[in-house]
Amino acid sequence: GKEAVVANGIIAMLTIGGQQLFSFFTFSCPCHVGQNLIYGLAFLGVPALILLVVGYALNNQTWRLVTGKRSPLQEKSTPNQLLRCKLVCFVLCSITGRALVAPVTWLAVTLINGSYYVCAMSEYVSVHYYGAHTNVTDSEHRRLLAVFPCSQLVPTELTQARDEVILLLRYQSQVAGWLLIAAVVITVFLSYCLASCFSPLSFLHFRYWNNYVHNEQELFDEATDQHSRLYAMQHVKKFFGFAPGSENVKEIRIPSLRDWQAISGLAFLKQMDKEHYDYSLLHDWALKESENEKYLKPDED
Repeated sequence: GKEAVVANGIIAMLTIGGQQLFSFFTFSCPCHVGQNLIYGLAFLGVPALILLVVGYALNNQTWRLVTGKRSPLQEKSTPNQLLRCKLVCFVLCSITGRALVAPVTWLAVTLINGSYYVCAMSEYVSVHYYGAHTNVTDSEHRRLLAVFPCSQLVPTELTQARDEVILLLRYQSQVAGWLLIAAVVITVFLSYCLASCFSPLSFLHFRYWNNYVHNEQELFDEATDQHSRLYAMQHVKKFFGFAPGSENVKEIRIPSLRDWQAISGLAFLKQMDKEHYDYSLLHDWALKESENEKYLKPDED
């Protein structure tokens, strides 16, 4: 939908801005044989991998897919396995498509910029692009080519050869960047076309379904917030003897040392019976019978 397009656009723009700042402040090619490739590929690949993982982590569908899959209730309620596999594959494709926006943008922008590729591949340029000192060994050629990304280290007689090599590498990098962008655009377009072709809904019905799912989630979140607040209020009221925000409080409960001990500390989510859980220590305490409760009437001034 439009929201997904806007969100993807914002992610792409933030990635482009971050890449420019990242390159300006941190990238400095070592210009040394064997290190250029590792350094250049690290700056190309590692941020893209981190952005991919973050993209998965920030998508609610990821957690909807994995949360509670090992619980006994989930294992008992296994529907048609083929249908389940198809649904999981569809959701995974959707999650992956959203998660790939930032890393693909990073790779495309860095390739079009060319600096990382030039650093990584300078020592692997064919020898015939290097026109001086043809009698030196291959290892010496690689050592000289490795310093080409650092103009201040290049001997004066090799300046022209260095410029030719840098132009060649930038050309290769930028072509690869634009090919990556073209491949992604075509893949996204064909994916939407295939999804539309195999959709059981008509165009307007599909738009209605998108709106319904969006509105249902918003209303569910609102109801969840209100329901959990009211439910928690009952437990807080039982502990303190009054509900937060109440006016003209007639009496308050004085929690005992045992009460304070019961609701303090750390606890895992605990199963209360076959259908319900204790959400917190206060929840667990409120469901138990309390004895010797002490109440105090506040002054009414």
